[in-house]
Amino acid sequence: MSSRPVPQARSSYRVFRDIPTRWMDNDAYGHVNNVIYYSWFDTAVNALLIERGALDIHAGSTIGFVVETQCNYFAPLAFPQVVQAGIRVAHAGASSVRYEIGLFAQGSDHAAAQGHFVHVYVDRQSQRPVALPPELAAVIETLKT
Repeated sequence: MSSRPVPQARSSYRVFRDIPTRWMDNDAYGHVNNVIYYSWFDTAVNALLIERGALDIHAGSTIGFVVETQCNYFAPLAFPQVVQAGIRVAHAGASSVRYEIGLFAQGSDHAAAQGHFVHVYVDRQSQRPVALPPELAAVIETLKT
């Protein structure tokens, strides 16, 4: 039996990205709906990779497929908060990366939610796993904890 997850501190993450909440993110209970958190995970990681020149979503020969994802929720987030997504890499293999993301209310020291997803990087045409391209591997290295 595993122990219950606990919210990680802001200092556990390597880089951060601000993500403004939207009115439509709130659900009938007055807080952000759980499915939005996964969208924020994707947005935080992929925007970082694109900005750092490690991912070309339109013309790159290598693309990432999500093969696993998970999230733990600790405190509600709601519009009109700004969410700060912390990003780190827990593991990088030959063709896969486990990204871990903490979602923080602006100014909070502990995650309101945290989770991970695993990308397997594949050749765009064959959709078969390939080695991490050098540009991606370099960015991944800066995110490792």
